[in-house]
Amino acid sequence: MFKGFTKFIMRGNAVDLAVAVVMGAAFGAVVTALVKDLLTPLIAAIVGKPDFANMTFSLHNSRFLYGEFINAVVSFVLVAGAVYYLVITPLNALTKRLHPQEDESPPKLKECPECLSEIPEAARRCKFCTVTLSATPS
Repeated sequence: MFKGFTKFIMRGNAVDLAVAVVMGAAFGAVVTALVKDLLTPLIAAIVGKPDFANMTFSLHNSRFLYGEFINAVVSFVLVAGAVYYLVITPLNALTKRLHPQEDESPPKLKECPECLSEIPEAARRCKFCTVTLSATPS
C-alpha cells in the first residue's frame, strides 16, 4: 500500500499540481499586496474614500453591511485588472513573440464532381465518395 502511494506521489502530475498550488498561493499573496498596498491607496487618493466597510443601512432591526460587499467587488476588480494587465497581457505578448504563427488561412477547396462535397484543392481522391479526381477536370 505504501509503495503504491509513493508511486502516486512521485508521478509527474501530482508533483506538478503541488508546485502549481504553492506557486499560485505565493502569486496570490503578491497580487493581494499589490492591490492592498498600492492600488487601493491610489484610488483613495483620487476618490477620497479608501474603505466602504462602514456603509450600512437598517431595515426592521436588521443591519445590512453593503459596504463590505462594495469592498469585495472593488477588490475583485482590482485583482482581476492587476492579473490581466501585469501577467496575462505580457505573457501573451511574449508567447506571440517567441512562437510566431503563420497566417492560418483555410485551405482552398474545390467541389467533388461526383458527390458535390467540398474537398481540398490538392486532393486526388474524394474522401467521401472515393472517386479519383486526377483524371477529372477541376
